[in-house]
Amino acid sequence: MTKQEAAQDATPAARHWRTYFNRRTAAILFFGFSSGLPLYTLIYLMQAWLAKSGLDVKALGLFALVTFPYTFKFLWAPFMDRYAIGPLGRRRGWMALTQLALFLVIGALGMLDPQQQLPLIAGGVFLIAFLSASQDVVIDAYRREILAENEQGLGAAIIVNAYKAASLIPSALGLVLADSMPWQAVFWIVAAFMLPGLVCTLLAQEPAVYGAPPKNLQEAVVLPFREFIQRDGWRQAMLIIAFVLLYKIGDSMSTALSTKFFLDIGFTTKQIGLAANATGWWAALAGGAVGGIWMIKLGINRALWVFGVLQALAILGFAWLAKVGPDMWLLSAAFGFEAFASLGLGAAALVAFMSRATDPRYTATQYALFSSLAAVPRTFINSSVGYIVAQTGWFWFFIVCFIMAFPAMMMLPKIAPWNTRDEKV
Repeated sequence: MTKQEAAQDATPAARHWRTYFNRRTAAILFFGFSSGLPLYTLIYLMQAWLAKSGLDVKALGLFALVTFPYTFKFLWAPFMDRYAIGPLGRRRGWMALTQLALFLVIGALGMLDPQQQLPLIAGGVFLIAFLSASQDVVIDAYRREILAENEQGLGAAIIVNAYKAASLIPSALGLVLADSMPWQAVFWIVAAFMLPGLVCTLLAQEPAVYGAPPKNLQEAVVLPFREFIQRDGWRQAMLIIAFVLLYKIGDSMSTALSTKFFLDIGFTTKQIGLAANATGWWAALAGGAVGGIWMIKLGINRALWVFGVLQALAILGFAWLAKVGPDMWLLSAAFGFEAFASLGLGAAALVAFMSRATDPRYTATQYALFSSLAAVPRTFINSSVGYIVAQTGWFWFFIVCFIMAFPAMMMLPKIAPWNTRDEKV
């Protein structure tokens, strides 16, 4: 048998596994890490910093509003589709600019005083969110364009794994260091983890252009939205938008103030860093890897069903912890299962679904629209979480989050029918 015949006879699983070992997927690994680090710095490190400075649960919940650039990044995504920055190309130029800026702003944020400079801190958080959302736009476009169609499913698993791996830096390393170091030093150490992604950007390959790039901003704005609406009609387009908006709403709400929850029931920052977040990190990596392999057998459609149920059930672990109190083993188990089911399985399925729903001609703008919608609960609905907790207490809050996980599941017969297998993963 010739090498060509052997390649043709290779199973889809074998072809997918080989995509882990090339320069393209190695670049996606680094870029996924750079993409996740700023967001998790805001969610974990900043939240612990402000909580230890004396901010109450309502003020911490409202701080989610300053991250709204994640929700509206589709508004400036066409600008990034239309223009290139410097000699690195349309994708790598924007990545290098945002990565360098994020290193500087994250480090500088920790030098402020939460007691005296809270408005300035809010401005810094907004700038980090804006730069991070912009980096996400171009990294998502890069991933969609640099990977072949048969690499997209596991490509989604790779970026989900790398994205979650980045959470270990602010949530585990950062919180452990904060127990014995000044916050200023901790923020600069965390910021330094943006630099490997910047080096990778300088060394990576620029993806080939699919079709003709937009000739002007009007084309960059109008054509992606027109194609999406005309593809299957207004009704299906609105159903897809609603599904992306709601698929992870329950999980997003349940983890919005997780650090505050753990502190309230009696854990120290060191315990949270060593037990909960370190366990969750490994569990999320396992979930992303299992999710990528499992999607090969299930297809995207069935993966959305199975993974959606598991991520809803994982919320109940936090409700159990709220009843039991500061039990280290239960903390690790609950956080680990939530990370495995939601940040691993559920996130991989949603990323693969959104990638499948984009037209390669308009990758940045269309994917930015979908990922912006997925960020709406984290930005706006999560801002009300503090008020809900104040009224219900932690246990009933998690029950509400569990119930909120199911509206999207009811859309699956229309969005991703169980008996219709998708072969593009």
